[in-house]
Amino acid sequence: MLTVSDDDLKVLLVHRGLEPFRDYWALPGGLLGEGESLDRAAARKLLDETGVQDVYLEQLYTFGELSRGDDERRGVAVTYFALVQNDQVRLREQTEWQPGWHDAFKLPVLAFDNHLVVDYAIRRLRSKLEYTNVAYSLLPRQFTLSELQQVYEAILDRELDKRNFRRRMLSLGIIKPAGGTRMEGAHRPAQLFTFTRREPVTV
Repeated sequence: MLTVSDDDLKVLLVHRGLEPFRDYWALPGGLLGEGESLDRAAARKLLDETGVQDVYLEQLYTFGELSRGDDERRGVAVTYFALVQNDQVRLREQTEWQPGWHDAFKLPVLAFDNHLVVDYAIRRLRSKLEYTNVAYSLLPRQFTLSELQQVYEAILDRELDKRNFRRRMLSLGIIKPAGGTRMEGAHRPAQLFTFTRREPVTV
């Protein structure tokens, strides 16, 4: 699960209280319920861990060589990634699993080779920014172009030219004026925009 908070891309991790990998951080995970599909299990886990639903959720990759920690055997994991708005998340805390958001580019050593999953998810997300509107799931319904640019910069981990970014966003047809303004600091009111569709769209 990924979000943008304080201008940084962050990933949800849980602090493990049980073996294997006790006291390590890891990605949230779970098992399939009887008769449960992969997509339904991922949506259930997302709702259980964060209290959110109807956000961008995509099957990422099937990893077949992840460490299990207890011996030399390797585990198979079907991974998903979700994009959520930080202010809508209500993290569920348990004695064995303490959740927390971490800077996606400054992670601690992760259990189960989970750094491979995070790296893959970031690469996928960066690629999708080029040809989809997936950023909608990280922003409220109305936002300024500056806020949209901050999301892109957090994901790409670099600054973008303001003029070129705005020109490109407006040319893609994935956002439109929302019909209002918002004060941003001491500057003149900034125009508000909204995504033309709050569901995955390829451009």
